[in-house]
Amino acid sequence: MKTLYLDVFSGISGDMFVGAMLDLGVDFRQLEIGLEKLHLHEFHIHAARGQKANIQGTKFDVHLEDDHHHDDSHDHGHHHHGKHHHKHEHEHEHGRNYAQIRDLIAKSALSEWAKQKSIAVFHRIAVAEGKIHGHPPEKVHFHEVGAVDSIVDIVSACICLELLGKPAIHSARVVEGTGWIDCAHGRFPVPAPATLEILSARGVPIQQCEEPHELVTPTGAALLAEFAEKFGPMTGLIPTKVGYGLGTRDNKTRPNVLRAVLCEAASQTHDWETDTIAVLQTNLDDINSEILGRVMKTALRQGALDVFYTPIQMKKNRPGVLLSVLCPESDADKFTELILRETSAFGVRRYVSERRKLQREFKTVNTPYGQVAIKIGKLDGQTIQAAPEYESCKRLADQSGVPLKTIYDAAYVASRPAQ
Repeated sequence: MKTLYLDVFSGISGDMFVGAMLDLGVDFRQLEIGLEKLHLHEFHIHAARGQKANIQGTKFDVHLEDDHHHDDSHDHGHHHHGKHHHKHEHEHEHGRNYAQIRDLIAKSALSEWAKQKSIAVFHRIAVAEGKIHGHPPEKVHFHEVGAVDSIVDIVSACICLELLGKPAIHSARVVEGTGWIDCAHGRFPVPAPATLEILSARGVPIQQCEEPHELVTPTGAALLAEFAEKFGPMTGLIPTKVGYGLGTRDNKTRPNVLRAVLCEAASQTHDWETDTIAVLQTNLDDINSEILGRVMKTALRQGALDVFYTPIQMKKNRPGVLLSVLCPESDADKFTELILRETSAFGVRRYVSERRKLQREFKTVNTPYGQVAIKIGKLDGQTIQAAPEYESCKRLADQSGVPLKTIYDAAYVASRPAQ
């Protein structure tokens, strides 16, 4: 599977993102055809090769049809920061609210995936704006993002990702500028209120740099929050193609570009899935086994991936137990606290472990005793594991009075493809 790495060293906006996708090779005409499915006739789009700080890239613009707020002599230069996010109050009547935008996209002829993702991105902005103004998301009036150009930016971003084959998306750590912006909320320090709310809702770390401008717009933040699976340096990726989306401003400390890198996973010769998990461990030599039983039950109920005990010999010839908890990285603190509170541990070791997992699917097979749910594990398209689900086998064994292993054997036979 392809991975798209967004190098947001100079921030991100909707139009920079789309520019970077076009620069990666997304076909402009295909994007136009996709946007026609919105049945909005208030705009046309434009893409041009250009340069920022001697870097060649693509500048994407949305031109509004006969909009008296856009003066062709200069306003096409404002399609980056602050373009659609800091409109003045007198433009309210030209906007739409979130419910209208959602319906517009839902009724369009876009693919289900593009509709779902476009609405999800807008929803993040509506929730953020609603929180700031004290309105329910549906009622949020997009003086900032409801403008046609923002609808186009967000829907274009989703169409582009679909045209790229829906790659997994990783992002560099989010870098924002400093200083002040004038927006519909008044004069506020960077990050803009909506940008901050959107990133905080997803728990994205932000660092600020000395660039005295807004670098991350609410639209850019919402795209990152919706699509980026993780934030950090590039790891284990082989770059295959690089695209640059150009912003408008000439920054003082860094080129105003978004770098998008299309990558293959390194040495990925198989189609197994990879992820990372946290492994928490502690050595216990003075704990009641009933307490350990409760810890296992509690941890599994709270979403631990696995909990297990290993007998160990400890100092002073004491037999002990090594307690191990496997969990998602994001839950490591929660389960560390559980272990410290519920056991006799004074410390918990932690490390991050990579996993390789078979592509898995679940299916139901017919046996002479009834239907059994079975988990299939595949590698490179070939079934190499078949595991009947214990609960459904146990139920049939109880009903039919047949030994459990007989049900298992029948499920294995039924799961094999007919020769």
